[in-house]
Amino acid sequence: MISTTVFAEEASWKPLVQGDSNDWPAWRGPAGTGHSTANSTPTKWGDQENLAWKTPLDGWGDSTPAIVGDHVFLTLQNDANELRLLRLNAQTGQIERNVLVDQSETPRKAPRRKTQKFHNLHNMASPSPVVHGDHVVVHFGNGLLATYDLNCEELWRHNLQQEYGTYSIWWGHANSPVIYNGLVISVCMQDSLSDLQDEPVKSYVIAHDLKTGEKKWMTMRMTGAPAEEADAYTTPLLLTKDGQVQLVIMGGNTLDAYDPMTGKQLWYLPGLVGGRTVTGPISAEGKIFTTRGMRQPLLAVSVDGNAGEVSEDAIAWTVEKSTPDTPSPVYADGMLFTVTDDGIAHCYRTSDGELLWRERLGGNFKASPIVAGGNVYFMNIDGNCKVVAAKDAFELVSENQVEDTTIASPAIADGKLFIRGKEHLYCIGK
Repeated sequence: MISTTVFAEEASWKPLVQGDSNDWPAWRGPAGTGHSTANSTPTKWGDQENLAWKTPLDGWGDSTPAIVGDHVFLTLQNDANELRLLRLNAQTGQIERNVLVDQSETPRKAPRRKTQKFHNLHNMASPSPVVHGDHVVVHFGNGLLATYDLNCEELWRHNLQQEYGTYSIWWGHANSPVIYNGLVISVCMQDSLSDLQDEPVKSYVIAHDLKTGEKKWMTMRMTGAPAEEADAYTTPLLLTKDGQVQLVIMGGNTLDAYDPMTGKQLWYLPGLVGGRTVTGPISAEGKIFTTRGMRQPLLAVSVDGNAGEVSEDAIAWTVEKSTPDTPSPVYADGMLFTVTDDGIAHCYRTSDGELLWRERLGGNFKASPIVAGGNVYFMNIDGNCKVVAAKDAFELVSENQVEDTTIASPAIADGKLFIRGKEHLYCIGK
């Protein structure tokens, strides 16, 4: 099951934490790893217990809410095909702003290739909003990228499909943007259609000025992956190595990194053949953990920060079987936690990939687990959340239920748990 390679020296990779650690400003939190520093997050809730508020939503989406201070920002698509940005009060759940961003129908019927066709489990509101300072950035599956101030007044917008070509990703664009040092960075990884047409469709990484929307750089990311293997729904991860910030991306059978200020590729690990990639990378203990697409092996990677092409020797260990297709991994206390789409949770020792425990949780999973207060929160699509101790032996802390469809990953801010359902947004906490 596990193959291991020993290294004399590990690269000192560390996640870049942005903003207040009590907030949840972006997909997977302030460091992009699904980890919260909160120690008092509720582990038990229900209709009559620890439910601070429950707000009905006129529309749905799979984006994670972004919470900064007293503001919760959420994107959705409603039955009128309106793409909207909401601002809610984090203390009361009251909707304070409800802004029409764009209007677009979600394509459900389309050719298997050439244009995107959305999977039934998501819509145009899959990319998560990100908040930085006084700016809120939203992205939708129709290519619309826009920035607002905290009062939801628009500052600028671009449509990446209109400017750089129609998306050819098979199951609907869903990558979330990231913000670094005044730049909004977006990725587009998709089928090149190189076997069907002379001019291949481009995959790329692009940066815009956060304040003005001016394009600052654009880098092609043509990995050579064929057809659906080129598709990726992952969000970039900002890491530091020896004082240098790097933008790490997984998809198209390749793990690579870029200078976020210039778009220059710093290193790449090719040959990670699997299929379209949904699970995003995380980092801990000087390693990068990622899963090859389509339930292929889980990898621990240790590379030099400016290595150019990286060989397979960079793979410290590999888990071959029972890996997730959609939920991203999460780290806590020397352990890596994963859950497969059909509900089997695993705990691995991060130093060597040794399996510490395996447990069937029940149900189907799309949301990525998160960690807070020494516990791992596993949320399935039927509103059931099992809270499991972050220990090397399986210990169920609690089992909780909301009567909703829960595909979006949960968030934690100010010690409260935010659960985005298809019909409601829930705040768990006193």
